Amino acid sequence: MAMQLKTSLKLSQQLRMTPQLQQAIKLLQLSRLELETAVRKELIENPVLEEVQDTAEGEDEVIREERQASEEKIDPAGESNPDPRSQEEFDWESYVDQNQKPPQTMGSGNEEIMNYENIISTSQTLHDHLSWQAGLAGFNEEEEAIIDILIGYVDDDGYIKTELSTIAEQEDVDEKELEEMIPFLHEFDPAGVGARNLKECLLIQAQHIQEDTNDLVHLINNHLKDLEKKNYQGIAKAMEMDIESVVDMCKIIYSMDPKPGRAFMSNDTHFVTPDVYVYKVGDEYMVSLNEDGLPRLRISNLYKNILKGDQVSSEKTQDYIQEKLRSAVWLIKSIHQRQRTIYKVTESIVKHQQRFFDEGPAFIKPMILRDIANDIGMHESTVSRVTTNKYVHTPRGIFELKYFFNSGISKTDGDSLASESVKLKIKNLVAEENPKNPLSDQKIVELLKKDGIKIARRTVAKYRDVLKILPSSKRKKYF
Repeated sequence: MAMQLKTSLKLSQQLRMTPQLQQAIKLLQLSRLELETAVRKELIENPVLEEVQDTAEGEDEVIREERQASEEKIDPAGESNPDPRSQEEFDWESYVDQNQKPPQTMGSGNEEIMNYENIISTSQTLHDHLSWQAGLAGFNEEEEAIIDILIGYVDDDGYIKTELSTIAEQEDVDEKELEEMIPFLHEFDPAGVGARNLKECLLIQAQHIQEDTNDLVHLINNHLKDLEKKNYQGIAKAMEMDIESVVDMCKIIYSMDPKPGRAFMSNDTHFVTPDVYVYKVGDEYMVSLNEDGLPRLRISNLYKNILKGDQVSSEKTQDYIQEKLRSAVWLIKSIHQRQRTIYKVTESIVKHQQRFFDEGPAFIKPMILRDIANDIGMHESTVSRVTTNKYVHTPRGIFELKYFFNSGISKTDGDSLASESVKLKIKNLVAEENPKNPLSDQKIVELLKKDGIKIARRTVAKYRDVLKILPSSKRKKYF
């Protein structure tokens, strides 16, 4: 069989993800804090970039408009004309702040005064509290070393979830010594700390009660599952006690802390900075981007002069600056594109969810990514990225942009209702139920059907889990 070499032409289309495009996509899906961190990192690594300092509002607006106008002339990939020294391809003046204010000097009366309310004091952690008690317990050096090892494996809830055999292997100590020191750790405050499971945690706390706890310990040891299901009749029958005595013991157990370590958990408030604001002006809603805190970038005047030939530099230096310049220009363009996309998406959401803004969450409409993508002429994946970890401040509160996208639940009249509205109705029904006779999932289905909402019982169970609402058997209260 003869073999031949032939030359042929083939025409095909391929999608190439350039580094610049990858960077733009990455910036699009970053949260506000992550974007600020990424920009700060680029400011450190790219000498061509500078942050615009304080300027007057009018000058700031002019710079922004000039920047947008100049960026329309820039080829983002830098392929058509890689020489950024060409004035047709790059407008230097739009990146140079001609009227930058001089820095304020001391004694000018404008010094920033420290706000002492913002100073955060150091809080004591659970491990600090346990180590402090270990130092006062009178242990010898060997015992204190063992107890310190055990304290190191106590988690934020106050439990030791790691097996003692594993701790002994990792820390190169005798497992028997760990077993001997565990009871001493159980004597520490808070009561229940160092337990291996919930039963042990409750038993430790029962030992701290200054009363006869034989029946209480027996209940915890043998009837914890019935207690979880609130099967008081079954417990009373098994323990041969009257129901009132069982209920009294259950009240004591319910007063115990199943997670003793959470008293030392940090209560720091995590604030959400909205990316965009929605204001009501008259009968209309206006969208405004939140630019506060985001570094405003420009090209360094020093490197502008180098590329224009005002300063002598080698060809290698010119190439390096051109490379950094293309990276800087693309970053600036990507940031502005990100902001414009957020604005367009939010504006479209406001248009589609008019009743939500007028009347509240109960009137949110079913909406999917395709609805917004078709409206603004972008791909669904772009809308998905721009709505992830982005928040909007509205007259109804602060919401993640993802909140406005819901699946639809059919109604008997042929219309559809957003899943968020159904969740809100379920939450209200449970809030108004009789605690001694809570609503079952099937009963909730029947009540929703009376309101014209067709929904399956398994869907109610799913929404109840999302809302972190317990089943009816665990919501029932006997006292």
